[in-house]
Amino acid sequence: MSTETSAAGSITAMVHEVGQRARAASRLLARSSTAARNNALHAMAARIEAHAEAIAQANAEDLAAAREAGLEAALIDRMELTPERIQAMADGLREIAALPDPVGAVRDLAARPSGIQVGKMRVPLGVIGIIYESRPNVTADAAGLCIKSGNAAILRGGSEAIRSNRAIAEQVRAGLEQAGLPGDGAQVIATTDRDAVRALIQMPEYVDVLVPRGGKSLVERISNEARVPVIKHLDGICHVYIDDEADFDQAVAIAVNAKTQRLGTCNTMETLLVAAAVAERMLPEIARQMTDAGIELRGCARTCALVPTAHPASEEDWATEYLGPILSIAVVDDLDAALAHIERYSSAHTEAIVTQNYTKAQRFLREVDSSSVMVNASTRFADGYEYGLGAEIGISTDKLHARGPVGLEGLTTEKYIVLGDGQVRR
Repeated sequence: MSTETSAAGSITAMVHEVGQRARAASRLLARSSTAARNNALHAMAARIEAHAEAIAQANAEDLAAAREAGLEAALIDRMELTPERIQAMADGLREIAALPDPVGAVRDLAARPSGIQVGKMRVPLGVIGIIYESRPNVTADAAGLCIKSGNAAILRGGSEAIRSNRAIAEQVRAGLEQAGLPGDGAQVIATTDRDAVRALIQMPEYVDVLVPRGGKSLVERISNEARVPVIKHLDGICHVYIDDEADFDQAVAIAVNAKTQRLGTCNTMETLLVAAAVAERMLPEIARQMTDAGIELRGCARTCALVPTAHPASEEDWATEYLGPILSIAVVDDLDAALAHIERYSSAHTEAIVTQNYTKAQRFLREVDSSSVMVNASTRFADGYEYGLGAEIGISTDKLHARGPVGLEGLTTEKYIVLGDGQVRR
């Protein structure tokens, strides 16, 4: 046996051991009380605050290594844990604790002619495997959502943030144990070896659902190789359409915010569509503010005629998630043209319309087939925290089980329950 084969086998064995412990912990978490899980979340939050300096130091070491390795600025931005982001992790855990517990909820309980009562009960999925890149805050957010919904979590973050992930996970585990729950309910896979991912996604005996969070290549790889169901989205090619009946100030503010508030996120606008009737009035001001924010503009021929600083857009631009300071702009004839463009190029993540016309707004909501569709709001609101989920474990653009930001309910399933009083079938 080669050394390489032996090493891969050792990693697989280690990941399987993590899975075994997670499966055992999931059973304890599934039967734990709401109060115990909420206490654990509050303990995690308090420990993250109390150990913020240690977490920041670990993150600083990750950032230094990332810069030395020449990683892209957008990736480094997603990795960075500012004091505000560390506090946001703690706040997010408390938000999750304050949410209603979906576990055990019964709905549609109805009597049948036989005398039995039939309904549905919401129950945890079991063990959730989360594979993510760059954002270490996912360690706390994902663990918190899994614990609240009665699931165990196996967390495998990117190698670029391994120190940050370990520092956060240490406080998460301690918070669980402080509340009398199993520390194995949230485990970070310690190795950065890619063989660990392969092992994790191919052990359905221990993992019930996978949630990949990261670039398209990561998500595609997980989806193609996994032997476990996957909750996922591939791209975030998000659109904002400015209608010919949009309020000028509102349209400019929404467009600029949707692109510039944060560049490296999946809900950042990548394509701006502007109705031809208002393009001459709207585009110069939007272009000025985008340029002032350091955004490179790429546009159709009509856009370039109105914005001399814009570069001609290629066919590829309309289908690209930039995750950086580039914006595609198309002037379209009307709502029909905007809908056609979105249908062709959208990744089904998030789209928004800016209009004062109620009928058009309702049509946009009905006809755009994306996981989040907005009226007169920035696409940057498309995340779990802003939707009131406390945090999100990911965003799904699939149509089965969960769609859009996946919070507590998306981490549970339903089973039928039957209540009888001695009935037998005749």
